[in-house]
Amino acid sequence: QVQLVESGGGLVQPGGSLRLSCAASGFTFSSYAMKWYRQAPGKEREWVATITSAGGGTKYADSVRGRFTISRDNAKNTVYLQMNSLKPEDTAVYYCNTKRYSYDYWGQGTQVTVSS
Repeated sequence: QVQLVESGGGLVQPGGSLRLSCAASGFTFSSYAMKWYRQAPGKEREWVATITSAGGGTKYADSVRGRFTISRDNAKNTVYLQMNSLKPEDTAVYYCNTKRYSYDYWGQGTQVTVSS
């Protein structure tokens, strides 16, 4: 069965950095695009970034472009989100996602809190 397990969240001061990881299993990881989403308290889940199956293409939400970098290691079945210049408004639970046969799979999420 498909499993996505996020890690790497935590408490960081404004301007700091974190790297999130998402370990995938149960499917041919290298064949699927991967995405990161986030959900802040009281808000809807929003898309953050996408990376193509081979890693050659990436897209970002306007709110994170230039600060966040999505990457993947297909040998390790892992997708990453490097987050720099963090702002309080980046505080959210971050989820990785993939879609297979029109079905969305989600991890359990990892909490990122940006506060002084």
